[in-house]
Amino acid sequence: MLERKPLKDRTEVTFVLPADIPPGPVSVVGDFNDWQPGIHTLAPRKDGTRAVTVALPGKGEHSFRYLAVGDYWFNEESADGHDGVNSRVLT
Repeated sequence: MLERKPLKDRTEVTFVLPADIPPGPVSVVGDFNDWQPGIHTLAPRKDGTRAVTVALPGKGEHSFRYLAVGDYWFNEESADGHDGVNSRVLT
C-alpha cells in the first residue's frame, strides 16, 4: 500500500507492507535511490505493518520495486501503474 503526503516542493510517500509477508527485511528500491538496496528498509509500525517514508521531488513519476531476503524482488499491487517489470508511483 502507498500513503502520500503532498508538501510544498515534494511528496512524502510511505511504502507499507504487512509485518511478515514476505518474512525478513524488505527494502524499497527505485530510481529515487539509484536502485540501491538497504537505503530505504521498511521498519515495524504500531499498527502491525512495516513501512518506510521517502521524500520524492515535486510532480513526477517514479519506478520502484521491493527487495526481500533471498534476492526476492516483487511489485506493489496498489501502485499507480506498472512499466513491465517495475511498479510506478505518481507524485
